[in-house]
Amino acid sequence: MRTIEMIGNVVKLIDQRKLPRVFEIVECRDYRAVEHAIKDMTIRGAPAIGAAAAFGLALAALESKATTRDDFLRDLDAAEKILRATRPTAVNLMWALDRVMNATRAINLDANGLRDFVVAEAQRIAEEDVAINSAMAKNGAALINDGDTILHHCNTGPLATVDVGTALGCIIEAHRQGKQVHVMVDETRPRLQGARLTAWELMQYGVPMTLIADNAAGHYLRAGKIQKCFVGSDRVAANGDVANKIGTYKVAVVAHENGVPFYAVMPTSTIDMNLPHGDLIPIEERDAREVTHIEGVAIAPEGVRVGNPAFDVTPNKYITALVTERGVVRPPFGENLLSIMK
Repeated sequence: MRTIEMIGNVVKLIDQRKLPRVFEIVECRDYRAVEHAIKDMTIRGAPAIGAAAAFGLALAALESKATTRDDFLRDLDAAEKILRATRPTAVNLMWALDRVMNATRAINLDANGLRDFVVAEAQRIAEEDVAINSAMAKNGAALINDGDTILHHCNTGPLATVDVGTALGCIIEAHRQGKQVHVMVDETRPRLQGARLTAWELMQYGVPMTLIADNAAGHYLRAGKIQKCFVGSDRVAANGDVANKIGTYKVAVVAHENGVPFYAVMPTSTIDMNLPHGDLIPIEERDAREVTHIEGVAIAPEGVRVGNPAFDVTPNKYITALVTERGVVRPPFGENLLSIMK
């Protein structure tokens, strides 16, 4: 099934907090439930969060009792502000909200017509995500050779999108094409998306893989046992700097030191041409308990001071290419990103 979908008046999504032990579907019947699902990472992954935000607006549209256009737009604006505040780094969330709100304001319909329009626009965003990811998967798979061992950080498979995936989608597509690939999966602390989600997804698809501790990645890169690195992205600046799950920067630097190509994969909706460079990307700081506890069990001294940035920024000099649905973008990134975004 898809990671997230809206059927009737209900948004259904896979609870990613409980995988791989339990496969459970969460049903959201109002936009506040979607807000909560994004905040507590029931759903995560930049494209999936974008779709969730759009579906949250769709639920808000259905909840609104407004009988006039102006009152309806006020209700939608209120929901949009709440959904926008859920996750600050992933630009897909803002992109999806802006798209729905701008399109809704631009079309001349009454309150009832706008309700239907918002729901239809959210569904379009979800359908487009699947098509975009399919195109990205083919573009990225073309960079993978038969026999490659690929290092992957975080989770970028179907669970991070509506379906197919970004970086992991490229790897799965290469496997489907008959290429013999092996994936070294970083566990991706502190929330262990690699160990819990990426490993589970690759096993569902029958892709050969080995789970490794995050700190083991450098050893395998230096030993020449990895031919390529594939990661996703939560926001890309106009110069090609990439914000992704914490630990990505470290992988990129070590890959560069050892001459291993490093690819970041993302839809063009993740590219923020309004940000000149990555230092301007807001970095989300998450709850200290993600570091001090595992499954509710304390692993650190009580009262210890904790830093828990959810993302880091990889400067463009460490990136071999960016893979998008519109093609593979190579340096100079500033010039070439401007070209594809036009």
